[in-house]
Parts: sequence; C-alpha cells; structure tokens
Amino acid sequence: MELSALLQPADIIADLTATSKDDVLVELAGLIAERHPGLDRDELIRVLMERERLGSTGIGDGIAVPHGKLKQARELVLAFGRSRSGVEFSSLDGRPVHLFFVLIAPQDAVGSHLKMLARISRLLKDPGVRRRLMETADAVTIHQIIQDRDSRQ
Repeated sequence: MELSALLQPADIIADLTATSKDDVLVELAGLIAERHPGLDRDELIRVLMERERLGSTGIGDGIAVPHGKLKQARELVLAFGRSRSGVEFSSLDGRPVHLFFVLIAPQDAVGSHLKMLARISRLLKDPGVRRRLMETADAVTIHQIIQDRDSRQ
C-alpha cells in the first residue's frame, strides 16, 4: 500500500505550533481525531506517549515516526507534521526533529503496520526528499512530494 492511499493534504500540518515532544504528539493526535471521528483523541495521545516511553521514535536525520496500535482503529491511519524550527525528541542522533509521520494501526495489524513503517523510513532516508519537504510552502505541495517519491518505491 502506498503512503498516498492513506495520506491526503488534510492529514498534513505544514507548520506545527508545538515546541515539545508531548505537544507534537497532542497536536498530531488532534488532527487524526478530527479526520477520523471514530478515534478518541485522548486515547491516541495515551498510545503515542506510551510508545515513546518505550524508546524514542526519533530515528535521526530530523525524522520521527511516532506510532501505535489502537483498538478503535479499523484501518491504518497516517498523519504528517513539519516543524521548521525543530523539536527536541530524544532522537537517536540527538538532533531536533523537523519531519513527523504518525502511524496508527488496528490492534491486529502486524504485517501492514510494519510494512508501512518501512515504507516511511525508505521515503525519508532520501536527503533530497527531506530537503524538499522542508523547503516547500504548504500541505498540498508536501503531499505531492510524498506521493511522487512514494510511487517510485
């Protein structure tokens, strides 16, 4: 499954207002709950924060992929956020995070959850994609960059 099948421009926050790890999770969970009314915002926040307590999802190179499983989720759910100034996220490389993909999966989604995490990782390992995502102006263009690159994977 391609990222663009799950991610629309309305699932993207081009300029996160959050300045802390917890606030990023709250802001993106709010977007997910707004876009997917069957998902509870507070439960999303709890699941994402619980996962972060196990170890940071900041994978380095300015990227974090917070993720978790939710009983109410019926399908994979994806959101994206960008922080131009960067957020301290306890990343593996110790650097601030600018690009966030949040993935929520149903409780029983093992294979599809892992495949989507791998797909996100491959997309963002490309320094050119990361640079373009940082330089572009809005959610529509961010979506187009993701869609164009993802379709070539």
